[in-house]
Amino acid sequence: MRRQDPELRAKFDGKPEHVVNFLWMMAEEVRGHMAQMGFKTFEEMVGRADMLRVDESALHSKSATLDLGPILTPAASLAPGEGQYNAVGFHTPKIMPTGEASWGQDHFSYEATLLPSLLDDELIAQAQAALDEKTPVTLSATINNLNRSVGAMLSNEVSKRHGGAGLPDGTITVNITGHTGQSFGFTLAPGVRFDVQGDANDGCGKGLSGGEISISPLPHVISDGFVPEGNVVVGNVALYGATRGRAFFRGKAGERFCVRNSGAHTVVEGIGDHGCEYMTGGRVVCLGETGINFGAGMSGGVAYIFDPHGAFPARCNPEMVSLEAVAPESADAGELRGLLEAHVERTGSSVAQGVLAEWEQSLTQFVKVMPDDYKAVLEAQAAMGTPTDVAAAA
Repeated sequence: MRRQDPELRAKFDGKPEHVVNFLWMMAEEVRGHMAQMGFKTFEEMVGRADMLRVDESALHSKSATLDLGPILTPAASLAPGEGQYNAVGFHTPKIMPTGEASWGQDHFSYEATLLPSLLDDELIAQAQAALDEKTPVTLSATINNLNRSVGAMLSNEVSKRHGGAGLPDGTITVNITGHTGQSFGFTLAPGVRFDVQGDANDGCGKGLSGGEISISPLPHVISDGFVPEGNVVVGNVALYGATRGRAFFRGKAGERFCVRNSGAHTVVEGIGDHGCEYMTGGRVVCLGETGINFGAGMSGGVAYIFDPHGAFPARCNPEMVSLEAVAPESADAGELRGLLEAHVERTGSSVAQGVLAEWEQSLTQFVKVMPDDYKAVLEAQAAMGTPTDVAAAA
């Protein structure tokens, strides 16, 4: 039996039976609430968001404007017939006092704790020729959200052998199918490219360090009517703290996209609130709507927002940035077109194809987000005849 912490135990003046009584009383109170709602077991309550109610008395002028309907939609109504709990995971038998085996998820088994790294181990083993001799390899893999931080261990092997410079572009290409777990492509090293057909959870491309990531829905899903640009395909805080590399997302991203990005170049088809917050370098192209507070604390880098309806200025935080047009035949226009062409090549984006097909007109509908201090530095460098824009070289 695990011993109690004597320091914590000294702070409790009661007796063990007091704790037992408290837990029994709490259990009775919970049973009472469950009975009022018509539930007999905890399992019956899983996913029943329709039983939640907003406390109107706790609302103020700001929170009263929130529409909580989307979050209070029961999961079962979105996916009828699908299981609501114990759906995926490791199942190991537990011997009950009666001697019978009870099957359930065991998140603390050796297999469960080991799983997040298994895919990286497989990739490392299959990429030995690339790691040792820089021989290009193309691998295939399937993934689900149990696999977390995939790419981090592989990138570590690249760095140990070849330092920060990594491998030449395209040395290790991995074609991946499925739903990635959190922090997919974490600190992905130069020379490693992950092409995913599926979608990605939160933290995709965190700390991207020279590698390349693309996320696109499965082709058969799109052919069945799924519209990528109308749906989220990558979660929150994608490319947080990225330093270099490229990422292409065929569809929308969640909130805080590219926060603290200092050098990565990316194309996405819509983002949530607080995009490019505290960004210091790199390039962001957004082919859809943004959320509010875009560019707060943005001191470097450049963002290009496709804004045919003129909605973006009201969603941008103007404290540190200014909005400009993209001049035809300018370096900006060439850079923007190059990123869109790469986006089409990597993801097959129909949105980017449409923009490129009407390029002259589309270019007039882009808004360039330029940090004021960054612009001043570039102008000063240009006046002195010194190289400008270290971020673009990254």
